Amino acid sequence: MPELKLARLPDRTPIKLTISVLPDLHQALQDYARIYAEAYAREEPIVELIPAILTSFLDSDRGFARAREALGKGN
Repeated sequence: MPELKLARLPDRTPIKLTISVLPDLHQALQDYARIYAEAYAREEPIVELIPAILTSFLDSDRGFARAREALGKGN
């Protein structure tokens, strides 16, 4: 088998989650989607924005990154 510079790509199969949110969070997400559309002149459904919002949050949480690294799951 040849050795490639590019490592094998990780599993990118989406996993569907179903969540319930309180009305105030739902309103905030609707507002975020509206502001996003104004900022980028492109509407995105809330269900498309939520994974990006969660990823951004987790990527910016240094305490989480350190704890995850201690678990051996850091990047």
